[in-house]
Amino acid sequence: MWQALTPVGRAASGGYRRFAWTGEDRVLRHWFAAECAARGLDLVEDRMGNQWAWWGDPDAAVAAGRPGVAVGSHLDSVPDGGAFDGPLGVVSALAAVDALREAGVEPDRPLAVVNFVDEEGARFGVACAGSRVITGAMAPERALGLTDADGTTMAEAMRAAGRDVEAVGPDPEALRRVGAFVELHVEQGRGLVDLGVPVAVGRGIWPHGRWRFDFPGEANHAGTTRLEDRRDAMLGYADLVLTARHGAARRGCVATVGKVLVEPGGVNAVPSHVTGWLDSRGPDPDQVRELVAELTERAGEFGARVQEESWTPPTDFDADLSARLRAVLEREPGWTTGRGSAEPVGVPVLGTGAGHDAGILAGAGIPAAMLFVRNPTGVSHSPAEHAERKDCYEGVRALTAVVADLVGGGRR
Repeated sequence: MWQALTPVGRAASGGYRRFAWTGEDRVLRHWFAAECAARGLDLVEDRMGNQWAWWGDPDAAVAAGRPGVAVGSHLDSVPDGGAFDGPLGVVSALAAVDALREAGVEPDRPLAVVNFVDEEGARFGVACAGSRVITGAMAPERALGLTDADGTTMAEAMRAAGRDVEAVGPDPEALRRVGAFVELHVEQGRGLVDLGVPVAVGRGIWPHGRWRFDFPGEANHAGTTRLEDRRDAMLGYADLVLTARHGAARRGCVATVGKVLVEPGGVNAVPSHVTGWLDSRGPDPDQVRELVAELTERAGEFGARVQEESWTPPTDFDADLSARLRAVLEREPGWTTGRGSAEPVGVPVLGTGAGHDAGILAGAGIPAAMLFVRNPTGVSHSPAEHAERKDCYEGVRALTAVVADLVGGGRR
């Protein structure tokens, strides 16, 4: 499975460009559908195009008061992103289905493998769009009106991909089938490297948001316009970058200005308009909000207009479900410190500053939890993102054990 995904959307950097509703996205969706068909899973799509492949009848389970269990993640990427962020969770979920069947498990509850669309928000600027829309966290008209760098709206992109945009909207019917959701993900930091163990359970997600800053100016000749006569939009943007860095350091949060558009975009032209996007996150939502307020006031001195594009409050994963995951894994043989000790240790619990579909579902009241797999580089959203084969297998083993516990059932 991993080898089949390797060439899709591969960039010259060695990373990946797998954006929502593109040709690469279509290839990935077809790959997912084929893998599910090969396993005899029933593939359905919700009103946003998220793909759910069911083993068992989810509607009968809902009628019986025992909604199903879902596992999975996403297949899209950030620009020049790594191979593991998202796909590791999807591939591991399919591998867990294989492992359960090889063990002769007959689930008491239906099991779904899910591929969420547009988790990264790389093309249209809002992360987790697929899960936000079906849970009602983002209005469909707002989602469809989002534009990419070329001015193409999400509605236009979806139509070009053969989608019915009139159907886009909240989907309580799809969500009621899910009694629990577990997302496996490569760790996007060095917590497990420092602890010396391959797998952890997620605690929750920091609050985070994205803001757009538009700085006005006046185009002019770079060689003939005196400095005192210039209205250079780039100066406000430069101030934003530096003020964000210093303000975040004072407040114990993080801030990144990682995307910028400059008009007219000529080397020999004074910028007439600069748009920069701020991403800020931290353990304390008040501190993040304070930082944005400071930046908004400061940007106003340059005549900027500021727009909040997304805000996700702090998310705690379901305590009972997370505790159940830890208990299951601690019963598994072979969990050690990873540093040569033969003494079993408790499975660690880690928080994260990265957003995930699991967090959106948790915010909508669906019991959700996460498993993290060690990343030896500690780097993510980069070609350097990595997970060792043996740790990936440990992730599959952990996910399989967790799913077996959640779906119940006997063996053939």
